[in-house]
Amino acid sequence: MNEAKKVVIVPCSGIGKTYGTVSREAAYEVVEEMRPDDTQLVALSLLVLGDEDARAAVATHPAVSIDGCKLACATKMVAESGGEVAADLAVLDVYRRYRQFKPQGIAELNEGGQKLASALAGEICEIVDEILTNQGLTNAGEISTKQPASKKSGGSDA
Repeated sequence: MNEAKKVVIVPCSGIGKTYGTVSREAAYEVVEEMRPDDTQLVALSLLVLGDEDARAAVATHPAVSIDGCKLACATKMVAESGGEVAADLAVLDVYRRYRQFKPQGIAELNEGGQKLASALAGEICEIVDEILTNQGLTNAGEISTKQPASKKSGGSDA
């Protein structure tokens, strides 16, 4: 596993907010299950605190930020920490594409929230694959065969 191949995933830290929980669950699904060899999770809180390792990760790897609200804290902190925001996603934009998955819950998402997180994870995987392919870093044998949910990705116009 080559560290240079990693795409950093920075999810929202909206503790106590449903969309923040969707953001984090999607990030965990990508990093732990769907693209474990190609991605690295960086907690937004570590960037806010100025953690050297977190700042170094976003400064040396392309980042995908996942924002839970209009404040776009994840996107802003990646940029403020010296990172390149290769793609930013807003949970609300993804929800607009998957209205059938109405998320509820905070500590534990309902079934709709879990399905929305999985749909978001699929979109993140497509973005990760595109980033790595464009940088000539993807080895075909390392890509998961699990299919992403959609080809759409979006910015933070929530």
